[in-house]
Amino acid sequence: MTFDQSISTCFRKYVTFSGRAPRSELWWFALFVVVISWLLGFIEVRLLPGMVNLESGVGPLTSAWSLVTLLPGISVAVRRLHDGNRSGWWWWLWLIPLIGSIVLLVWFVLKGTSGANDYGPDPLAPPSPPSDRPWEIPAVGKPPA
Repeated sequence: MTFDQSISTCFRKYVTFSGRAPRSELWWFALFVVVISWLLGFIEVRLLPGMVNLESGVGPLTSAWSLVTLLPGISVAVRRLHDGNRSGWWWWLWLIPLIGSIVLLVWFVLKGTSGANDYGPDPLAPPSPPSDRPWEIPAVGKPPA
């Protein structure tokens, strides 16, 4: 998945907690969020110095950006957990100081399960070729004759 595909997918699926997300989708989106946050922080310090809390580095632009990217960030993380055949409820592991974040980081870095899993088809699998007999409906549970 490319950088722009990742960004558009994350914002289109901003509250879609089902399905799977490849590693590239999560990490391109994370890079995008961090770079924009840094740029907004720089703009706030230069143009809005009185409105920024210099101790925390939080200003109106970075706060708004955090709110805009909160749900897309959670949903792509949950879909990334699904790619490893893990429940999205594991996302709450980040609440455990240090250990939870390390475990999630490792899971986010690991390759997802190959092929379909409990949460859907492999997001990196090539699309199936078109059928030469589109009028036939494949039987469910029976091998093709």
